[in-house]
Amino acid sequence: MASASTHASGAGRLSAMQGAALYVGAVLGTGVIALPALAAEVAGPASLLAWLALVLISVPLAATFAALGARYPDAGGVSTYVRNAFGARAAAVVGWCFYFAVPAGGAAAAVFGGNYVAAALGGGETTVVATAAMLILTVTAANAFGVSVSGRLQLGLAAVLVVLLLAAVGASAPHARLANLHPFAPHGWTAIGPAAALLVWSFSGWEAITHLAAEFRHPQRDLPLAASIAVVVVGALYLGVAGASVLVLGPAAGSTRAPLAELLARGFGGQVQVLAAVIALLLTLGAMNAYFAGAAKLGAALGRDGALPAWLARGSQAGDVPRRSLLLVAVLASIALCAVALTGVNPRPLVLLTTGSFVTVYALGVASALRLLPRGSWAQRGARVALAAVIGLCVATGWYLLWPLAITAGALCYLRWREQVVADVKS
Repeated sequence: MASASTHASGAGRLSAMQGAALYVGAVLGTGVIALPALAAEVAGPASLLAWLALVLISVPLAATFAALGARYPDAGGVSTYVRNAFGARAAAVVGWCFYFAVPAGGAAAAVFGGNYVAAALGGGETTVVATAAMLILTVTAANAFGVSVSGRLQLGLAAVLVVLLLAAVGASAPHARLANLHPFAPHGWTAIGPAAALLVWSFSGWEAITHLAAEFRHPQRDLPLAASIAVVVVGALYLGVAGASVLVLGPAAGSTRAPLAELLARGFGGQVQVLAAVIALLLTLGAMNAYFAGAAKLGAALGRDGALPAWLARGSQAGDVPRRSLLLVAVLASIALCAVALTGVNPRPLVLLTTGSFVTVYALGVASALRLLPRGSWAQRGARVALAAVIGLCVATGWYLLWPLAITAGALCYLRWREQVVADVKS
């Protein structure tokens, strides 16, 4: 087992506040503009219990990954922790699950943002696809200039988002009606599980910033602080928006494609589609920016460690820009967007396929924490709670776990092929 890293303070460039902003962007993301409606459609007002459960689960998850990131600051993130705990093959599996989930999830997120723009400006699917393509291009360009530029962009986005979301919830609050909570579970109590599986998308991201741990100025101090700030901000905003969607919109909460726009319309009146589109674009930019940054670093680390082609390895060190890995993420995201545009795939299965991969990453990452974190520490106790919660999420995800199993098979086949090539060269 590798020892904890002795990362030197000052090697990175991110501050605690920039890190908190990256966390907020990664976790808050596009879930707040689309998932309240999808969850309400599945479970009705009882979906609020799923939101609350995910907020509570976020506390030990965020604490666990922040503790690991502070102790082992490396671009490999969760892949590095799993390598230290369980070996190279398990590390490759978790690395592939995260890395190849980001392009598909990024394309779906970009489409969510594009839907709001189309609602404001018209143009239908053409506007949706064009907006999504511009979002992919924007976050790729921002990250190509380095994580310090990306971090400053994220800090500004996070500040604007918090203000706008609080305004939407506050303005619509006078229209809330307790009567909209009845019937509370129109589809039965068992519907809360599938709703929670959908909402994993909304709370994915606590692991994403670990790939940038070495980019913090003082990882052991700044990473846990950033995670703590983000847990409070994200939890409050998600519960506020989800609660307002149910209490204000009532039965319509499950049928609208743009719940945030509806809340703004109730609160401010008039045509607010443009304002809703601006908020949606900012949220989408924040999420995609954080995930592209983390995935680009991870791809470079996987190339460095032999889990992906060595061509991707450049940029794995703190302060370096992993442009090759970033380019691959952008290309794959563009391909995924083209596939969505051509097939008209509903976002719900795409969300569940992506979250199936993230649940797998969570499971292996938290399991590694039980071996790597000091025995008896509060961090390890939190990891035990997080592991129990992740097992529950695995059950709720159901058949969509077949996707990360397919990715696992791909990772293991690649490793076997690489080992055979090395053996042939030596012989």
